[in-house]
Amino acid sequence: MAIDMTDSAPPVAGVAGRNLTHGMLDTLGRAIVTGRYETRPFPTEAEIAKTHGVSRSVTREAVKMLTAKGLVSARPRQGTVVQPASAWNLFDTDVLRWTLERKFSVELLRHFNQLRIAIEPEAAALAARFGDAADIAAIRSGLEQMEAGEAGLADPLEADIAFHMAILRASKNPFYAQFQSVVSTALRTSIRFTNRIKGRSANIADHAAVADAIVARNPDSARIAMSRIIGDVLTLIGEA
Repeated sequence: MAIDMTDSAPPVAGVAGRNLTHGMLDTLGRAIVTGRYETRPFPTEAEIAKTHGVSRSVTREAVKMLTAKGLVSARPRQGTVVQPASAWNLFDTDVLRWTLERKFSVELLRHFNQLRIAIEPEAAALAARFGDAADIAAIRSGLEQMEAGEAGLADPLEADIAFHMAILRASKNPFYAQFQSVVSTALRTSIRFTNRIKGRSANIADHAAVADAIVARNPDSARIAMSRIIGDVLTLIGEA
């Protein structure tokens, strides 16, 4: 009798393998970013496998991923070496998250928000020109969730992030849209920091001004309103 093995062990093993690989990636990535290998050589694949009790294939794949993120490189006769921080890919969300979690850095938040002010105001202007009904609904939903967060009925951090993500998508520019993961990752730290300074969550009226300008199809007003939000954040960071 033939037995169908389509839904049997191999897919489960594959999932387990991916989980092990990403777990190993996270462990090694955090170790690199926190400076564990600043004064000691990066271990060989055999040493990593033995220390963490994983297979060589899992270790090899994790190291390949670290290489793609700019954290390590393989050099002839030197093996795998840790790259300087200037070579790390900060547009990679894992690297950005590890960096932000490593040690709180006002300077890094300042750099991030300087990037935001170069992107998000124009994204808001494009959203006013090209956003469709579904985009407008998503922006309004984000704003409504922010208002609910003020009343303690929703998570204000997630609502604030959802609002900004909806505008990046509404720009209809695939390059801007691909900044979603980077902006979302760094906003979690940036918003917590600025909210702690202000003693409250985001200014609903300022965000409503962006939404209203987008709904009114007024690119200039949308750009100015978004610039004001991020400019205020940069001012707070500068004062800190």
